Amino acid sequence: MGLGCAGKCGMIFLIVLNVLFMLLGLALLILGILMQVNVDVISDEIMPLLQQLTFNGLNLGDLANGLSITFIVFGAFVLTISAFGAFGACCQKRICLVVYAIVVAIFFIGKLVAVILWFVMNDKLQSFLKSELQSQLDNNYKNADLTSHEISTAWNYLFMQLSCCGVEAVTSSTTGFENSYWKANNAASDNIPIFCCSGVTADNYASTTNTACTQSVTSSYNTKGCYDAVYDKLSSYTTGFIVVGVIVLLVEVRVIINKNDNSCVK
Repeated sequence: MGLGCAGKCGMIFLIVLNVLFMLLGLALLILGILMQVNVDVISDEIMPLLQQLTFNGLNLGDLANGLSITFIVFGAFVLTISAFGAFGACCQKRICLVVYAIVVAIFFIGKLVAVILWFVMNDKLQSFLKSELQSQLDNNYKNADLTSHEISTAWNYLFMQLSCCGVEAVTSSTTGFENSYWKANNAASDNIPIFCCSGVTADNYASTTNTACTQSVTSSYNTKGCYDAVYDKLSSYTTGFIVVGVIVLLVEVRVIINKNDNSCVK
């Protein structure tokens, strides 16, 4: 049976759309592979701290490391399903389009549930992680060096690498270290560690003195809180992924509707 005008338009639409999504899936796949091979989203020095943070059994450190895997899996899925849909439309295989529409519908429902859960859980998750991060700072930040204590070392690398300090934004009156083990036991009576000061590196921290930063907290210190710094770091990788996901979500609705235009495909 031949295709009517609507059927031909629908077929062309599906072919073009799925070719574009094949390219998108390939791009995500390549990006994930490059991240896996060459890029550390969060450095190994910071990872011991993030691995102390869990929410409903999910480990923040593992989630950070898993971003590249997420890109690879999502990219491979989009590439495969798009190729299947393009083949079905191009070759006018009704069974392929039916299977394609079913898979897309299931995928759509799954992503819709994920988006709803994200909006429902986001505030609770952020509040929980801030609280857990502050607890780690209070109880497990003990030394302003890079050798004596694993969690302290992770904090210090976090301060340097992400140019942050404490958990939330630091001011001269509120540093976030007030109730910490380190504040109660540091001999220099510093209010923030030297690693929170601008220009401090792993090579020069031991020889650097800056009382305007560490004691009076009036200049040359990282004002940004480390929670926001980590969040921004992860967001720099995930924002594009989320945008793509939303676009795919919206287009999937059109694809499901458009399937009816191909009802005369063999």
